[in-house]
Amino acid sequence: MQNGTDKLFVDQPWLDPEAEPFVKIQSLTKTFGSFTAVSSVDLEIYEGELFSLLGGSGCGKSTLLRMLAGFDPPTSGNIFIDGVDMAGVPPYQRPVNMMFQSYALFPHMTVEQNVAYGLKQDRVPKDKIAERVDQMLSIVELSQFAKRKPHQLSGGQRQRVALARALVKNPKVLLLDEPLGALDKRLREQTQFELMNIQERLGITFIVVTHDQEEAMTLSSRIAVMDQGRFSQIGTPTDIYEYPETRFVANFIGSANMFEGRVKENGADYVIVQGVGSDVSFYIDHSTAVRENTAVWVALRPEKITVSASAPEDSADYNFVEGVVDDIGYLGNFSIYKIRLDNGRIIEITHPNQTRPKHGRHLVEWEDKVYLSWAPHSPVLLTK
Repeated sequence: MQNGTDKLFVDQPWLDPEAEPFVKIQSLTKTFGSFTAVSSVDLEIYEGELFSLLGGSGCGKSTLLRMLAGFDPPTSGNIFIDGVDMAGVPPYQRPVNMMFQSYALFPHMTVEQNVAYGLKQDRVPKDKIAERVDQMLSIVELSQFAKRKPHQLSGGQRQRVALARALVKNPKVLLLDEPLGALDKRLREQTQFELMNIQERLGITFIVVTHDQEEAMTLSSRIAVMDQGRFSQIGTPTDIYEYPETRFVANFIGSANMFEGRVKENGADYVIVQGVGSDVSFYIDHSTAVRENTAVWVALRPEKITVSASAPEDSADYNFVEGVVDDIGYLGNFSIYKIRLDNGRIIEITHPNQTRPKHGRHLVEWEDKVYLSWAPHSPVLLTK
């Protein structure tokens, strides 16, 4: 019987100090002339993870993936896969396979021929090829399309053919470069869960490059957020979203209201921050190693804020502000409210539409005076 700690290490091996990483990157750097695409990064990925490299265009995530695949040699640093140093190992000898955003299917070949192509190149016996292709098409639920050609398939089906072709050779690590980028929003959301189910069933380590925050949050066991060739933060989706370590991460993952302020008081289990140039004061229910009067930033997620049309019975010195509704966006399952404070600052709030509004009215309406409040555990204190 597993105790709680053992189960935690099984589910989250990166917390186990004795666990050995399956992919280990040490001081990896890649330069192109005077431009540094990846700057001395370190990363450990564990067997069976679905790990995402997340960042905007030009941040270095695709370059890092290409170095893992062996397509681009590092300028310096090391890559280990399953304990083996990949220095000098060509792409075709690495225990990895790569799935490209374009899928790169052969248009003149059928689905089964596309999936079998790599095995034929490796001179695998015909009976073994047939067996493994059938097995993989069954896993991606494309057995009935085996004789079709790519142009006869939907975008989602072509994506699964490319996935089957990448997996049929049983790589230890599968590298996926924007794997869902060519799909429309609804199909992309559906395919995310299909991809997760396939990865969990096979137990293969997946490393995904994506610029889509929602995609990374949905898919990943952990995420590395990249910016200008470095990792800004590495953690679980919950860690990244709820406990961002920098303003960049707080703004890049989801949206956040960002307030400049100064530490007014730092107690044993709380911090009070006074907003700069505003009447907003924050009471945060955890301490920090920041001295009083230090300049800081406070991030507050829009969904953490409560909006009310009526004033609270008891006035609050902290975590409370008044404003006027400046704009409303109705998105069906939730609404976005932009609240203008007396100093002109706009605070964004999201509110779930849990009940059907009467006569098309919103929770509050344009130009209504409203009252905003939030719990002391909701704000995140940032020093960089």
